[in-house]
Amino acid sequence: MGAGACGKGKKQRLGFEALRDSVSVVSIVMKVIIDPGQSNNVIATIAIGDSYYQAWQQYAFPTWKAYCERYELGLVVFDADLISRDDPFWKKPTWQKMLIGNVLRKQMSSVRNVCYLDTDILVNPTAPNVFDTYDPTTIGLVSLRKNLPYPYEQVLRRVAFLRNKYYDSKYPLDSALFISVENLYRFHGLPVQADEACAGMFVFNIENHADLLGAAFLKYDQSIDSITGGGDQTHFNYEVQSSGKVSWLDYRFQAIWLFEMAWKYPFLYDYGRDKQDVIKECIEASLFTNYFLHFAGTWHEAGMWKVGGVLEGFSEREKMEQFAEYMKTPLTGRPVGQVKPSA
Repeated sequence: MGAGACGKGKKQRLGFEALRDSVSVVSIVMKVIIDPGQSNNVIATIAIGDSYYQAWQQYAFPTWKAYCERYELGLVVFDADLISRDDPFWKKPTWQKMLIGNVLRKQMSSVRNVCYLDTDILVNPTAPNVFDTYDPTTIGLVSLRKNLPYPYEQVLRRVAFLRNKYYDSKYPLDSALFISVENLYRFHGLPVQADEACAGMFVFNIENHADLLGAAFLKYDQSIDSITGGGDQTHFNYEVQSSGKVSWLDYRFQAIWLFEMAWKYPFLYDYGRDKQDVIKECIEASLFTNYFLHFAGTWHEAGMWKVGGVLEGFSEREKMEQFAEYMKTPLTGRPVGQVKPSA
């Protein structure tokens, strides 16, 4: 596997400001959908290409908007490359999230903290403010393997079995889906780290981490290869975890729909993609118990966030609001007598 690593040694000791002289500068166009106001915190995403932007705007944005307005968070979308495609350091858009901090530092100097989300994430509008418990000296990650509400290997076995049975009989029952965290890093020629985060969501502080992330981006040129066909996840994990500046966030801040579906709603595999109303209800049920729901992957499960209408019904939104208020109510446990259903 071609590591494609560039500039180890001297370049690693330089900050992003020095490193960026070696890359092609592009005019960064970002859409500030919601101003951050006094919170100085923003949600940011990358949606390059009309199809990606329109899908995000139609299916995910309504849930993001409600969440941002609830906590006075800004919302910023990058809909064009942050680095020229002709530059040898250009990589897939998922890599370019490492450059967001430096762009925001120059173009929105009031912003202090950023929560990056992939476009295929739906948000529970009543979820806690992700910045409330965030430690700005660290980069906040959500583990893909540890502290899950179900056994990691068992949920993966369910995924493999159900895909094989209902989606494609050629789907392997044993594959890199089950690769150990040690072998994942070794496969990429990287020192082993303790865990693997899903890189579709992370929180960082611009002052403390923009240069770190920018320099990490510029360590690898466009020849970089990976287990996901040039994706960033393993290298992102290595760069962030090896920095020692990590805090691990609650799984609910990046619940994985693939896991949720295989563990809680396996009947959806049998239904296929036709029963849109049932899929929508299951997604809403998952959001009722989670904060951010990520539809990561390339198989059929990953496209279900585009079912449409999630949390758009007044009754569903009202239920979530009422439950959020109920969760703030102090409880006494005082006996009220035997309670029976009215009918």
